[in-house]
Amino acid sequence: MSTLTEDAARFAKFSGLEADTITFNGGQPLNGRVLVRGAKNFVTKAMVAALLGDSPSVLRNVPDISDVRIVAGLLGVHGVTISHNVETGEVHLDPTKVKSAHMAEINAHAGSSRIPILFCGPLLHQLGEAFIPDLGGCRIGDRPIDFHLSALRSFGAVVDKLPEGIHLTAPNGLLGAKITLDYPSVGATEQVLLTAVRAQGLTELSNAAIEPEIMDLINVLQKMGAIISVDADRVIRIEGVPNLHGYDHKSIFDRNEAASWAAAALATQGDIFVEGARQPEMLTFLNVFRKAGGKFEIHDDGIRFFHPGESLSPVVIETDVHPGFMTDWQQPLVVALTQATGVSIVHETVYEQRFGFTEALVKMGATIELHRECLGGQKCRFGQQNFVHSAVISGPSKLTGADIEVPDLRGGFSHLIAALMAKGHSRVSNVGIIARGYENFLAKLRTLGAEFEVEN
Repeated sequence: MSTLTEDAARFAKFSGLEADTITFNGGQPLNGRVLVRGAKNFVTKAMVAALLGDSPSVLRNVPDISDVRIVAGLLGVHGVTISHNVETGEVHLDPTKVKSAHMAEINAHAGSSRIPILFCGPLLHQLGEAFIPDLGGCRIGDRPIDFHLSALRSFGAVVDKLPEGIHLTAPNGLLGAKITLDYPSVGATEQVLLTAVRAQGLTELSNAAIEPEIMDLINVLQKMGAIISVDADRVIRIEGVPNLHGYDHKSIFDRNEAASWAAAALATQGDIFVEGARQPEMLTFLNVFRKAGGKFEIHDDGIRFFHPGESLSPVVIETDVHPGFMTDWQQPLVVALTQATGVSIVHETVYEQRFGFTEALVKMGATIELHRECLGGQKCRFGQQNFVHSAVISGPSKLTGADIEVPDLRGGFSHLIAALMAKGHSRVSNVGIIARGYENFLAKLRTLGAEFEVEN
């Protein structure tokens, strides 16, 4: 598996960053307008879904981020012809000449990405075999692939573990299955959907994830000819069909990026209009943002987020699966909560190791205590397991510049927010990781008035 520094440099290269360390001059509010395009957590999965079709697909509103480029590379080594118009955000995918790829090619393009695991179902349908290299991803907790392999076995796949990775075959084809998730995992739900749509017979998935990105993936699959129903009790039923065709689809906006810019406006006492953001998918975030004292205005083409001009209020947050408060929202918001008057509590119930980013905030002057106990209204699966998964933030705290290192995608953007609000200069390294999910983030920061220098 690649190291953190190697990952950051690789993502920086994918995104055209000149260097991987940036010095920020903080203390200035961010003001202006930014465009948020398609969701990272959807577009990469929709690109994989194109493998299932027997004709070309068109995906619109796609951001130019490193995760998209990585998936494009993986599709390319499997014979898919791809063109990406960065200006319009339109991607064309032609899977009509799909082929097997060598493990070395997959490894070269995958790096630390976990996306190859989702190639398995489509490739088993198209080619009868698939390869998976060692998987990485952000270091925010345990993300085992055991369920993915178990689910694929339920469909009839044969799994062989090799020194260089995993080889899967489907000698008798794939058959529908009845599957129940212990936890409504997004990745597990995606795996079942991408495998079940062309498996023979009926698949029933209980305790499924129902995030907006999942629903948009279902929209894409239905456009391709799939038969999928979603019940109110988190049960998804898929009737397998023998063939699917291409799709033409506009991606849902990236609500994680939208929330990050909202938190940046609040933390820096700024005013940011997030073009492309929509109220329905942001409902839970908007409620918490308002309770913290943030102001917002809903418009047809986006949402304006701005600081109220007075003291912020502490809040109590518990992350949860949709429709709860997203785990990806808490990290940037924690930075803003360091400026609230009083004590805020954040109980993380999705990933057990997501508070590593707070070490840098404490170094900059924030008052944050981490706890192993469930400091929320309900116990969670991490309780009594010795995981540090609750945070107590006392404020307001004056942050000052420091040398900090980006730990992961969302934590990394949170570090940028901290560097921008802190007095003085902050030297932030490993910023390339942020390019995994934030399109043109340095250009957007410049537009908003951020002051920084990129190391040569």
